[in-house]
Amino acid sequence: MDIHFTPDELAFREEVRDFLHKELPTQLAAKVKLGKHLTKTDYVNWMRTLNTRGWYAPMWPVEWGGQGWSIVQKHIFDEECAAFGAPRVLPFGVVMVGPVIIKFGTEAQKAHYLPRILDSTDWWAQGYSEPGAGSDLASLKTRAVRDGDVYIVNGQKTWTTQAQHADWIFCLVRTDPQAQAQRGISFLLIDMKSPGITVRPIITLDGDHEVNEVFFDNVRVPVSNLVGEENQGWTCAKYLLTHERTGLAGIGASKALLRHLKAIAGRELCEGRPLIDDPQFRAQIAEVEMQLMATEMSNLRILAASAEGGAPGTESSILKIKGTEVRQAITHLLRKAVGPYALPYLEDELEAAFGENLLHTDYSATLANQYFIMRKLSIYGGSNEIQKNIVSKMILEL
Repeated sequence: MDIHFTPDELAFREEVRDFLHKELPTQLAAKVKLGKHLTKTDYVNWMRTLNTRGWYAPMWPVEWGGQGWSIVQKHIFDEECAAFGAPRVLPFGVVMVGPVIIKFGTEAQKAHYLPRILDSTDWWAQGYSEPGAGSDLASLKTRAVRDGDVYIVNGQKTWTTQAQHADWIFCLVRTDPQAQAQRGISFLLIDMKSPGITVRPIITLDGDHEVNEVFFDNVRVPVSNLVGEENQGWTCAKYLLTHERTGLAGIGASKALLRHLKAIAGRELCEGRPLIDDPQFRAQIAEVEMQLMATEMSNLRILAASAEGGAPGTESSILKIKGTEVRQAITHLLRKAVGPYALPYLEDELEAAFGENLLHTDYSATLANQYFIMRKLSIYGGSNEIQKNIVSKMILEL
């Protein structure tokens, strides 16, 4: 694979930069770069800005609002968005359920749901993990019993990101309790306003409300909300998960974090020498940068191989493993570089007391939160331990 960009690709990079320079609000970019909490309004406004330009779902088929971008174009776009501090595109609608509906949904489902995803009318959540059925997803117990033209759904989902804002949730449910493992599972689209749904917040270690428990108590779901065939939902789930795991490589975000790390390590703190002058710390930066470069090349190669319309294969597990490990390693080095100034929960107090005069206000107060957030990268989307099992069984044939 030629790793050098063509003139057209370089021109596209300039087009993306020009768009971000003109359309990305300065205050929003500052919040992203500082690792501050983004509201639903922040996300929706940015997603609608992208949609107005036609860049919200660029990898979708053109007939459904996509741009027909190449894999390289998408890579360039993600890298520039991370560099400028654009909010990440929340994946649940446009990256996860959207492609599943395009691949397995009926024409009526496509016509109804896809435009509402594009214009952010509907905010989606993912109903996969359950207590006792996270990495071992095939053991899920949420039941959907057919009663005429509806399913009656009972059960519980957990670690459901942004469910407190969701209009809809796509769920894996068991429709045949007698079937083994992956068999007997179906893929349902459920209106979060349905009677019988309760959302309970889970407050994480950093004090944030990002994830939730979702309870279903005799929730009635139209059979028309079934995607694909009944008892064949595992096919949809695998298709979705390969897209999710590939996205978790986070190449653009890692490169932005690495630049941030180098900038911090290059500053003279407390009238001493820059940390990057320390041979041991400089070697640690070099090691993680080489791993990132290798992951980037693998990401481009794997995505290019799947560019003919199919989902990435088992290689997406490799990207998930290495991509998340690299992001965790960079935030670990960031925390080491900042030292005691990385103490959490002091952001407002520090800014009120010192304002622009405090050297570390631009990265320290939120760094602990970022560090905690990165710890869970190796868990969601299927834990890295499970991904290593997949690699050993499907690729290495062990």
